[in-house]
Amino acid sequence: MARVFLVDDHEVVRVGVRELLNSDDSLQVVGEAGSVAEALARVPDSGADVAVLDVRLPDGNGIELCRELRSRMPDLKCLMLTSFTDDEALFDAIMAGASGFVLKRILGNDLQNAVRKVAAGESLLDARSTAALLNRIRREREQGDPVRTLTEQERTVFDHIGEGLTNRQIAEKMFLAEKTVKNYVSHLLAKLGLERRTQAAVLATRLRKPSAPSDEE
Repeated sequence: MARVFLVDDHEVVRVGVRELLNSDDSLQVVGEAGSVAEALARVPDSGADVAVLDVRLPDGNGIELCRELRSRMPDLKCLMLTSFTDDEALFDAIMAGASGFVLKRILGNDLQNAVRKVAAGESLLDARSTAALLNRIRREREQGDPVRTLTEQERTVFDHIGEGLTNRQIAEKMFLAEKTVKNYVSHLLAKLGLERRTQAAVLATRLRKPSAPSDEE
């Protein structure tokens, strides 16, 4: 029997879902909460296998709650239950470790089936959800590496701009003519969609920051 914990700030919703799930011999509701704080206090001691979480809660959201619960209980499965269709929320929920994302208008039998599947370790991502997720990951990857289109030489010039070097200093460092460096700068600004050298310097500095600690070690 799969043990289920319900988190929703609407008592009427919790009562309805509780009765629905308890009517299935393979499911048992072992606890309820109406807020993030209540859930964090009660779920870890409930012995739940699955947490059914509302996305919107009065003191936070179910997505962050999912992330926190799974950090404390790695074996806990989370099923997001919401009234809204939102690809952004879908992506965030999956990245937080949720096994599925269903709408509150789901039919009773389908919800029971969804909880059983999640309890068994299955994912509830349908074709549309999977496509939305993959598209978002692709966009995130592209946005996370804006300099991916630069050539090796352009990337080197870009990095030197971030160090605050002038074209002359970059030319001396790379054994190039200053005019050649100027051309590289023009090309990389166009590729990055930037208008000014100072914008490139800010971007280069920001991209370099995450690796700063490891460079010092």
